[in-house]
Amino acid sequence: MHPLAQRIQQKDERALAKAITLAENNGEDKLELLKSIYPLQKGAHWIGITGSPGAGKSSLVNRLISFLRKKEMTVAVVAVDPTSPFSGGSILGDRVRMADHFTDPGVFIRSMGTRGSLGGLSRSTKETVRLMDAYGFDVILIETVGVGQSELDIMKLADSVAVVLNPGSGDVVQVFKAGIMEIADLFAVNKADMPGVPKLLAEIEAMLDLVKHDSPYRPPVVQTISTENIGLEELWNALCVHRDYLNKSGEGKERKLSNLKREVMEVVQHEIYQEVWKNEQKNGFSWLADLESGTTDPYTAAEHILKGRLQPADGKQK
Repeated sequence: MHPLAQRIQQKDERALAKAITLAENNGEDKLELLKSIYPLQKGAHWIGITGSPGAGKSSLVNRLISFLRKKEMTVAVVAVDPTSPFSGGSILGDRVRMADHFTDPGVFIRSMGTRGSLGGLSRSTKETVRLMDAYGFDVILIETVGVGQSELDIMKLADSVAVVLNPGSGDVVQVFKAGIMEIADLFAVNKADMPGVPKLLAEIEAMLDLVKHDSPYRPPVVQTISTENIGLEELWNALCVHRDYLNKSGEGKERKLSNLKREVMEVVQHEIYQEVWKNEQKNGFSWLADLESGTTDPYTAAEHILKGRLQPADGKQK
């Protein structure tokens, strides 16, 4: 077993932080660490929280942490921030809003950069959630950047996905266009004391009638005012009902298998890419001069690299 995995098993918070950094920086023994912690996972409730900027996601997460701590549940938070194009580090806006919980030993908050990931959730975020689960947190909250095509990635990670909307921001149509309706397991209408709530609720219900009319599960719509702690009980109850539905209907098992299949292929893809990149770097990208002179094209160069890698077991070129 990896030494960091042993320390995580003993609830060493510094070891968890080190392990996450190792995963983020793609350390040499990362796969050994992940192999060690995989059987240690304890079945935490993975909850994705997404929504457009300004919807109040961070405030809602902040109050939800306090609510869960009052129930004596331990909470880990992965706040996926946009990555700075210059330093590659995350901008850390969400951690500023969650400062109240920094000294609470039952709460662990980590900001992650998207690192240019097309899905908004970098591969290391998935690994971070697994590490947090192995540590033994009861609930893991994954808060993502904005709302858009890229946020569909959260479906591949979370057990339950809550989409946060607020009235008057005109983001409902964008949510529907982006396909978020298909991944939402729950809608939280935040800032529910603002004008325009009945209109927003009617729009959501109308869209659910279209998209989910023949679905065995219809996502509930919960109204919250995070600044006043209103609606948190209803929000948590709805998330628990959804988890029960996943377990009883068998959909949870189907999702898990689908996610595992995808994860295996992602690891294969990443490891092959790393290996090919190192090899080409060592060879000085021999095809680059031909590309520059126009005697070859990117597709022929890529095909040549692939043919060099994908050889049959007997070592003979196909």
